Amino acid sequence: MNMQVAKNTVVTLDYNVTDLDGELVDAGQEPLVYLHGGYDDIFPMIEEAMHGKRIGESVVVKMQPDDAFGEYDADLVQLEDRAQFPQELQVGMQFEGVSEGADNDDDEDVLIYRVTEIADNKVVLDGNHPLAGMALVFTCTVTDVRPATADEISRGHTHDDSCDEED
Repeated sequence: MNMQVAKNTVVTLDYNVTDLDGELVDAGQEPLVYLHGGYDDIFPMIEEAMHGKRIGESVVVKMQPDDAFGEYDADLVQLEDRAQFPQELQVGMQFEGVSEGADNDDDEDVLIYRVTEIADNKVVLDGNHPLAGMALVFTCTVTDVRPATADEISRGHTHDDSCDEED
């Protein structure tokens, strides 16, 4: 039986992501598994496009930055003293940091900052997602569709090995 992608199904996608020029941005080495039906488990535009599809069917979704990883935010770039970092520092390394939003006293957002430059005892950290500010093209092919379990529906996401809990 070839199920359709519908609310409360668990969908497995083979995907890749390119920029508008066709340059590969994410080869999608691992299949993407998500709970379909408005659980914010995947970008809404992709979920919309997947609705009603069957195994073997593909969609191509062009997304503007607002629909994907957001616009590039220059405020998320910070200059820090080199002395605050480990000796083996390289461009591309990532650190967790807290964004200092003026309007959030309690719920500070933890951001991943990437080192983008090291010069003159200063380190440039960028808290933007690496794909922020880019229009992207997602090509997705359905490889599996199954009914979600009651547990998955109540949690609003699929089971994956990273969050197994013993009952």
